Amino acid sequence: MRAARLIKMVLLLQSRSSMTAAELAGELEVSERTVTRDAQALSEAGIPVYAERGRAGGYRLVGGYRTRLTGLARGEAEALFLSGVPGALREMGLEDAASAARLKVSAALQPSLRDASRSAAQRFHLDAPNWFAEPATPELLPAVADAVWDDRRITARYRRTQRDGRAGREAEPGAGPETEPGAGPETEREVERELEPYGLVLKAGVWYLCARVADAGAFRVYRIDRFTAVAPGEERFTRDEAFDLPAFWQERAEQFARSLLRAEVVVRLSGEGVRRLPYAVDPRSARQALAAAGAPDRDGLVTATLSVESEEVAHGQLTGLGPEVEVLAPAGLRERFARDAARFAGLYRS
Repeated sequence: MRAARLIKMVLLLQSRSSMTAAELAGELEVSERTVTRDAQALSEAGIPVYAERGRAGGYRLVGGYRTRLTGLARGEAEALFLSGVPGALREMGLEDAASAARLKVSAALQPSLRDASRSAAQRFHLDAPNWFAEPATPELLPAVADAVWDDRRITARYRRTQRDGRAGREAEPGAGPETEPGAGPETEREVERELEPYGLVLKAGVWYLCARVADAGAFRVYRIDRFTAVAPGEERFTRDEAFDLPAFWQERAEQFARSLLRAEVVVRLSGEGVRRLPYAVDPRSARQALAAAGAPDRDGLVTATLSVESEEVAHGQLTGLGPEVEVLAPAGLRERFARDAARFAGLYRS
């Protein structure tokens, strides 16, 4: 454990010009006293770690010291080569750069570990898109990716959907077209925004841009396949170092999922219906509904109140459960299922 921590400390100091004891303690998840002891141990082992005293002081490596990647275990080396997603890198226009980086890392590894790239590729493969979906790479993705890497502002035009005169969501993860669910007829118009592109997310084969609107200061999410033009500006923006892309995406995705569930239906489920419900509707909504439901009645049926996007969506989802679910409310949806049942009976009567 300590040996791994010492290696990590050297690599941290190698990647930055200087770090305070508090910064190292935070990265290594130890106390500042442990950092001091570790720095002393490295110095005694011949690693030129230098401690500067005072308010602006800290630890640094002197003499341009560099370490090669000889401390990697086989599992660590294989995990390193798993970090690249070939399809995503290709779509962003980074395939050549990633290939060159892998070659350099391989050259720095011990001979016994140089097959790590092939070993990892033979054992793991990521296929991001959904089944029965033919993902299309957005034409403007490489230009957006360049701006993300370069911290360069862009002027972007995108198609924004409106319904009944109300603007749809300007940007929502997982939404498909940015529209208000359950509203009236759709119209589209183009909108132009100056954006500070912070990060890219690939979700189920769809690319999204997480960006800050330059004149509003608000962070938003945009589907890149809805961009019609992207023009990089001359000006670079100063990145907010507190911005956490994974945390931001998770929060927005959860907000969006909750925002879709605007209606409720009351259902009665058989044991098989209870088992299959999370596969038919939003899994989180199903779990919440079943957790709040009471015990099964004397016939073994469970009554639950389920949050859904709309009656129309609920009809399509619950139809898949067949006779394992009975809709109790709202009345309009129950009547619709009754009509379906009558049609089924007519089809199969003979």
